[in-house]
Amino acid sequence: MTDPSNEELFQRSRLSIVHLELRDAYMMDDPCWQYWQLHRKLDPEDRSTWHDPYFDRMVAAVQRGVSVRRARVVSEPVSDYVRYEHAMSAIHEVAGEQIRYLARHDTVDLALPACDFWLFDDEILKVTHFSGDGDVVRRELVQDNNLVTFYSRSFELVWNRATPQQEYLLP
Repeated sequence: MTDPSNEELFQRSRLSIVHLELRDAYMMDDPCWQYWQLHRKLDPEDRSTWHDPYFDRMVAAVQRGVSVRRARVVSEPVSDYVRYEHAMSAIHEVAGEQIRYLARHDTVDLALPACDFWLFDDEILKVTHFSGDGDVVRRELVQDNNLVTFYSRSFELVWNRATPQQEYLLP
């Protein structure tokens, strides 16, 4: 039996989906990122400049009453990739996702995991392992209740300290 995909986990979620991002850049060959690098803008009218099936999954989850939150721990001054993510945040929020940013230097007193993760309904933990260049190497379903609790608490620590996307000024 294979692990459920993130798409399946989005569909199954009843209460909450949280995502913690800890890197300053991801998937440098992503066409949306490459478009933004050339034009430094997103065209809301041209879905090809920003759309991903992720948005459809998010809208469906939010319409079912699922809370979708993302927290980003970022280095400051921020990378160009974080500037791109910040620009994309407006589209994420229109789809129903709440996003917050926390400067890495404000996490010194927090015990945080080393990996990005998704947590579905505070029960199902999916950790993402990346290469040094930001490409996904593998996703790992973690079934250890102690780790699920640790990751859930870590997310909440970051979330409670982080700045909402609309208020976060890019340094």
